[in-house]
Amino acid sequence: MKIKGLRWWIIGLVCLATVINYIDRSALAIMWPDISQDLGMDKTDYSYILNTFLVAYAIGQTISGKMFDKIGTRFGFVVSITVWGIATSLHAFARSVFSLGIFRVLLGLGEAGNWPGAVKNNAEWFPSKERALAQGIFNSGAALGSIVAPPLIAIVWVAIGWKMTFALLGLLGLIWVIPWLIINKATPDKHPWITDKEKEYIISGLQKNEESKSKEGKSLKQILSYKESWAVLASRFFIEPIWWLFVGWMPIYLADVYGFNVKEIGFFAWVPYVGAAIGSLAGGYFSGQLMIKGASIDKARKKTILTGCIIMFVGLIATILYGNTPEKFVGIVAFVLFGFQFVISNVQTIPSDLFSGKSVGSLAGLGGTVGIFSVIIMNFLVPVITEKYSYTPIFIMIAVFVPLGYLSINYFAKEIKQVD
Repeated sequence: MKIKGLRWWIIGLVCLATVINYIDRSALAIMWPDISQDLGMDKTDYSYILNTFLVAYAIGQTISGKMFDKIGTRFGFVVSITVWGIATSLHAFARSVFSLGIFRVLLGLGEAGNWPGAVKNNAEWFPSKERALAQGIFNSGAALGSIVAPPLIAIVWVAIGWKMTFALLGLLGLIWVIPWLIINKATPDKHPWITDKEKEYIISGLQKNEESKSKEGKSLKQILSYKESWAVLASRFFIEPIWWLFVGWMPIYLADVYGFNVKEIGFFAWVPYVGAAIGSLAGGYFSGQLMIKGASIDKARKKTILTGCIIMFVGLIATILYGNTPEKFVGIVAFVLFGFQFVISNVQTIPSDLFSGKSVGSLAGLGGTVGIFSVIIMNFLVPVITEKYSYTPIFIMIAVFVPLGYLSINYFAKEIKQVD
């Protein structure tokens, strides 16, 4: 049996895994008003729990990157999604900050694998000119999950309460494993269902030194000896908090500023992620079209990243100046997250532009770790600053991060190309 366009089926499943990933991680923030009342917790407790998840998620990115390089994308995804599915269900048994924190650690370790795994998967299944689009499709899963999660969770919460909602959501990932193992049997060069035409197209689209992959990947020390690797780390340090501020704090912001309950959060919080989903696809398509028209990988990536950074910066300033109603606020945030996803689908592709084989997942995972540690710092600041002032200083801070993220790429990577 042969399947035309098998690579699109593969990336479709990775996108679906990402949808599940974001439904599972969003549940806590969306149901927090109810959970905090039941368990006697406040916003400071929430920041601790959120950062507990993020510390595990940050460490898990580097561990998962190495795991995916060692055991491959097929079984790497099985391990990751099984761990986070079980962890999600265990949230139903939370009784305190401590127990909830333990379950968030397990969730963070499991969910972390989704990102380095996707970058490695795309390096295996897509030629260079299609990788940013593939990354955009994968990243759109984060946006789609964030669109689906608020109304879905609100509806289920009304019917069965927060404990059973967690138990039910945990099953989604375990069900996903079945089609993944059936369809993703092997890499393109060995898959029995791939057509000869598609196999040749993928292989011919690899950069020269990607064609012969070494048995062992580079160590992290070797990877970091290349200045270009730091472009990934620095840019993710500055850019990552923009996404996570809205993922982690927007439901709390809506509750704090506008007095929203769980149901109202559920029917407002999904709107910005429509912009994010469109931005994911648009950013990948834009850079791919530039390459098709003759632009180098370097020019295509940097032009796309600059365009998205301008959109983000303008949107964040507008959030401060004009976001004085819930309708205006979520509309402007949709614009910001469009710009973020326009950028990040290309930033996350850079590891496969620089390295090949068993080094791609390692750099992608390390980049994720650095980005999340930046988010952790931000999360400690949010409750302190908002209690004393407002959310405005936080919006100003991440607006400043945008040009720093773009400049760091240009400083460390004079030219984005294969370096090993």
